[in-house]
Amino acid sequence: MLETSARLLKLLALLQTHREWAGAELAERLDVTGRTIRRDVERLRDLGYPVHATRGTAGYRLGAGAALPPLLLDDEEAVAVTVSLRSAADGSVGGIEESALRALSKLEQVLPPRLRHRVATLRAATVRVGAPAARVDPDTLMAIAEACQRREQLRFDYSSHGGAGSIRKTEPHSLVHFSRRWYLVAWDVDRGDWRTFRVDRMTPRVPTGPRFTPRELPEGDVAAHLSRGLSQRAWPRQATVLLHASAETATARVWPGMGVVEAVDDTTCHLHVGAETPEALVWVITSVDLDFTLISGPPELASALEAQSIRCRRAVEGFPR
Repeated sequence: MLETSARLLKLLALLQTHREWAGAELAERLDVTGRTIRRDVERLRDLGYPVHATRGTAGYRLGAGAALPPLLLDDEEAVAVTVSLRSAADGSVGGIEESALRALSKLEQVLPPRLRHRVATLRAATVRVGAPAARVDPDTLMAIAEACQRREQLRFDYSSHGGAGSIRKTEPHSLVHFSRRWYLVAWDVDRGDWRTFRVDRMTPRVPTGPRFTPRELPEGDVAAHLSRGLSQRAWPRQATVLLHASAETATARVWPGMGVVEAVDDTTCHLHVGAETPEALVWVITSVDLDFTLISGPPELASALEAQSIRCRRAVEGFPR
């Protein structure tokens, strides 16, 4: 009986690798006959696992069923799922914390001691820093995701950063989870341009609109588009500097959302940035720690850069060199 149970677990582990297995190959892997494989497949079906027989190849594959049967996870998968559930319990999607904690409790109860120790060690050594993430409604996320998948226009009430309300009609492109916030990248039908919306400020309207033909993003990549939008367009003050270094060198010093690097030639590149004030622009630009030339920006930016240079020069006067 124990031998049969162990063999069933091995068979299930093979089937969960998301590929089609020939019956003869499974028999060879488990060192049994084809008849034994057929009996074991029937046992798995009785336990609720939807094992489908494939025509022509005398093979088997594991399909999706009406209910979730028990899963087999290897050590690394078990740790990854546990850590992900812990993050979800403290995450940005409202309403799933309790479900994540219940699933986490069930998983931790059955973890082997060696894995439980690894998870506990990681949790004890981890410190969360920063403001709490903006919470979003899971129903809102699903409504947006479904509109993206079906390519249907999405209408929603939107609250701006200043609290002004508006009704937006969009062609949704992608949902992006970026820096503990959820964003929708979409074509704004009424404004005739691409826009980025914070999901926690959206309230979708039903039903969705007509289907549309997807448009190409200007940057060609949703991550690059969002990075440009968050680092430059969303700020009241914007600037561009010429960095005296290659785009590859500059990119390694610019974190996501800080700015957008655009190659000029092999030795120079443009950095497009945005911030609330000219003084904040100075900090963003100088934090890259590369020589630069100011190309464009608010008139106050040049004065702010000069003031910063004078302040730094005074700071080292009389200091031993």
